[in-house]
Amino acid sequence: MCHVCFSARCANLAEKHKIAGYFRYVDDILLIYDSDHTNIQDIANDFNSLHPNLKFTTETETNNKLNYLDITVHRTHTGWKTSIYRKPNFTDSIIPYSSNHPAQHKYAAIRYLYNRLNTHNLHDNAYRTEENTIHSIMFNNAFSIPPKNPPHQKKITTTLNKPTTTAQKWATFTYVGKQTTFITSLFKHTDLKIALRSNNSIQDILMHNKQLPNKADKYTQSRVYKLTCPDCNKVYVRQTGINFLTRFKEHKAAFRTNSQSSNFAKHLIEPHNLLAPSKILILQCQNKGAYLNTIERYYIYAEFTKNNHLNDEHTIFPNKIFEALLMPDQP
Repeated sequence: MCHVCFSARCANLAEKHKIAGYFRYVDDILLIYDSDHTNIQDIANDFNSLHPNLKFTTETETNNKLNYLDITVHRTHTGWKTSIYRKPNFTDSIIPYSSNHPAQHKYAAIRYLYNRLNTHNLHDNAYRTEENTIHSIMFNNAFSIPPKNPPHQKKITTTLNKPTTTAQKWATFTYVGKQTTFITSLFKHTDLKIALRSNNSIQDILMHNKQLPNKADKYTQSRVYKLTCPDCNKVYVRQTGINFLTRFKEHKAAFRTNSQSSNFAKHLIEPHNLLAPSKILILQCQNKGAYLNTIERYYIYAEFTKNNHLNDEHTIFPNKIFEALLMPDQP
């Protein structure tokens, strides 16, 4: 409602001062007027009287040019021309091509620059200048530069008239490398939409005062652990939410009493081996729940692919995501 009232009052002022053109984006206003019939200072005074909390300043054209938002408007004898405007403190820093980020994130800035190039009404010289600037930004950030094409006006697309569809389901993946790309491609022809995020944000890099976890905590937190047979090196993977010392004592008790409650103890009893503490490894700590269950299944599946596990086989199922994570790195 406030926006409507403000717009209406601004329109009345434009009519009062015989303004030929009035354009507004949030709090940036562009006015086109004839200085023989309109005084810009009177306009500024009237705008500042709209509300005591509003304070407008004026900037007039210099050498027939005026910067507005991200364009520079050039006044000529025959009309108007526009070019792309960048502030004096502009830098060409974008996410480098070599950065460990999703390709969608790295190319987002490039897509934006080309979309602006092809949708703004630029004359040929301004088009070429902006294209060269984009190529310079790409080169300085290790992107490959596409061949130059003749200037063309790209159609502006909109979603306003597109029919609405049913609510979509989204899933977020943390990007760690090409494995993430392979995994998300599995959902390409499904109703699930994928969003990617990075775990190496500027905040994470600059915040050095994070409290480091206590190494002793890993034996008291919920975790996935691995026990390795000292004789044949076969592996038993399991999760536990209790104190690890307590859990290990349960394995020792099962071994001493010839109990069937522990697959690992059962395996050791057969060749009459010993439960060697040196064969214990904490794989990952995580709160109890679905996440910890998935971590456990992943490490079990990893040993299953090597035919090196001691877990129950009826709990292991084919999993394309795990297979993608376990794929050897390609050069």
